Amino acid sequence: MIALCDVNNFYVSCERVFNPSLWHRPVIVLSNNDGCAVARSNEVKALGVKMGVPFFQIKNLVKQHNIAVLSSNYALYGDMSQRVDDIIALYSDQVENYSIDECFIRFNGHEHVNLVQHAEKMRQQIWQWLGLPVCVGIAPSKTLAKVANHCAKKLANVPSVFKLDTESKIQKALKNLPVKEVWGIGRQLSKQLNDMGIATALQLRNADLKSMRKRFSVVMERTILELRGIACIEFDADPEKKKQIICTRSFGEKITRLELLKEALAYHVTRACVTLRQQQSQAQSITIGIRTNAFNANSKQYSNSITIKLPQASCQTNLFLKAATQGVEKIFRLGYEYKKAGIVLNDISDAGMIQADLFMPQADDNKALMSVLDDINNRFGKGTLRSAQEGFNEDWVMKSEIKSPAYTTRFNEVIKVI
Repeated sequence: MIALCDVNNFYVSCERVFNPSLWHRPVIVLSNNDGCAVARSNEVKALGVKMGVPFFQIKNLVKQHNIAVLSSNYALYGDMSQRVDDIIALYSDQVENYSIDECFIRFNGHEHVNLVQHAEKMRQQIWQWLGLPVCVGIAPSKTLAKVANHCAKKLANVPSVFKLDTESKIQKALKNLPVKEVWGIGRQLSKQLNDMGIATALQLRNADLKSMRKRFSVVMERTILELRGIACIEFDADPEKKKQIICTRSFGEKITRLELLKEALAYHVTRACVTLRQQQSQAQSITIGIRTNAFNANSKQYSNSITIKLPQASCQTNLFLKAATQGVEKIFRLGYEYKKAGIVLNDISDAGMIQADLFMPQADDNKALMSVLDDINNRFGKGTLRSAQEGFNEDWVMKSEIKSPAYTTRFNEVIKVI
């Protein structure tokens, strides 16, 4: 059996843990630069606010219903997500992280355990230790586990831990589920299915397998088999390492100076190299990109990118900082208002697989230095030690004007009880 554990309204729930005044109050969490609603409490959903709606379009509604609005606090959400993972690991050693707020759990070897009681104990421990509400769906396949979780979250008469373990329960759940809600069925695909007379998940489950595969793809065939309780989607408790590492952000204010672009790119390079080392990899090239605001028709437009290749693959931050500086100096143009910059680390390979150059001496990889740097930043907070190239004013950072404190990752922002 496979379970899907999902934290309800994750961003909002994290904010409520440390600010009890937000409980039972409508809450919205905004995206980067406070642009759009990316998380909504149930109270806000009941008001009809859609995911991704621009904030400026709902300002009157926010005022009318006294909706609390917050900037995204990714440091807090990431740390709370890791704490949830640590608790889940106490109940199974077979866990696949699907996103920041949900994961699949496989219970092979738990045949002697009452899985509903086991998952309920896990759910209660997450609530007691972290204050986060979760729902758990249990079923023979990943897709059915998603359906079970959907029932646990959306249906009032279904418990927070729901198991689809009988044919009658599965058919009832699928009969009431629109086909667009099935995992892997997107908006366009659901329209095609609707045109064929397939409106519910149960109708999709009962569709002819061969004809559906011929008309669509093997992916559709797997989805149908999954709805029939046959596990076809691989369970990956050890996901593949990233083949590209991308770090990019829009600026809070328009930038016209090269020095500020260098600072922003240095910040992105540093974060990307930390990820590179965490997955024990190395990269041999970096792509640097800059662009103006394409949505501002009143300003001059410019965008460009460049790829710099290192002589040898590495995970040293300083080498990629140097390459990023060289790259942005080549593509920067005066007279433009830049809105976004970012980098991509390419040609990633395992750190233990070094392709040496016969005519070039082996570079000093500074493993000890990078290790010390990462250890200190992990212990005392991100950015405790950093390159001076990142700067200190951070005039380029994205808008986060109503962000809550980093309650769990910065000593100076920990809640004080007096």
